[in-house]
Amino acid sequence: MVTRGPWIPVLNLCWLFYVVFAAVALPLSLPEKAFTWASLVAFLPLYYGAWRDNMARLPWYTLAIAVLGLASVWINTVFSFLIYAAAFVVFCGSRRQGLIGLAALLLSFCAVAAFSPRFNVFGMVFCVGICLVVAFFNVQYRNAAQADAGLRLSHEEVRRLAASAERERIGRDLHDSLGATLALIAVKSELAGRLLERDVNAARAQVADIEQVAREALTQVRAAVAGIRSALLAGELASARLLLETAGVAFAADVDSLPLSPEVESALALGLREAATNVQRHARAKAVRVTLRVDADRALMVIEDDGIGASLRKGHGLTGMEERLGAVGGSVEIATVRQGSSRGTRLSLRVPLPKTQEMETGAAASAPMVLGARPA
Repeated sequence: MVTRGPWIPVLNLCWLFYVVFAAVALPLSLPEKAFTWASLVAFLPLYYGAWRDNMARLPWYTLAIAVLGLASVWINTVFSFLIYAAAFVVFCGSRRQGLIGLAALLLSFCAVAAFSPRFNVFGMVFCVGICLVVAFFNVQYRNAAQADAGLRLSHEEVRRLAASAERERIGRDLHDSLGATLALIAVKSELAGRLLERDVNAARAQVADIEQVAREALTQVRAAVAGIRSALLAGELASARLLLETAGVAFAADVDSLPLSPEVESALALGLREAATNVQRHARAKAVRVTLRVDADRALMVIEDDGIGASLRKGHGLTGMEERLGAVGGSVEIATVRQGSSRGTRLSLRVPLPKTQEMETGAAASAPMVLGARPA
């Protein structure tokens, strides 16, 4: 079973307090006390299995805990185990099956408690109320987890579609331009071979043409490869937009087309993914803006939000981002910024540009890709 944190199962054992209290303080007979301690020993492995074992076996663990709880209600009025059964049953099967299981569990408890000589109406209402509250929060958690899983699938679909569209574009480019160029090279090569024995000068002219055409083909290949790199960052921008706007955060991006190596492009894209996830989870922001510009001899990506401000403690996400960018000669800077009475976070990612193209990119950051405008 998927847990919300390693400490949650331990904290939830607090409901066992009443089991120990019953065994120590309630006026139970010796067999009843022995059953109470034995029920506690039997419950712990069932509880561990419900948390850690395969989800397919969760209904069986839940049924065993429910039977143990109903037996305890009859013997020693302990309903603690039923709280755990109510917590687990809403994860069994579909959402509808989980709610049916919860109703069956509570009806069974009321039937047993009604005939128990030591159970009053207040105890019945109290137990049902606690079970309903615990089940409600777990239903909410299940719904949120399913929505989060659906959102992750949507992100992967956005990236897959971006990659698929880029493959189709490259295929068309190769077929329309590079294919014709290679066909021309083949024809001229055949002609040069025929002329070699009759007219050496004409053959040399054809070989020179072949060299020129081959250089043009190399330029076309490089252009196609550059397109692959731009698709990676474009896919992450689209995924970040989907993630944040689904969470009610306005997203805007103003990204220049820069000559980035595949490694640098990948580091920036993964940094953007981590930043968007952090904003969605922690920042409580209303708007996010992403920019990518040339800064001296480096490319500078800035992700800025108007949330509650940065936590300057390094977690696994920020450490991993620094390691990825450091591997390509880049750096990360995170700061809390103030805009009037509001605060926000600015994440700056700097990566090197190819040395041979610094002047060209500094003169013109071509074809800006604007994906939206930040709301006023």
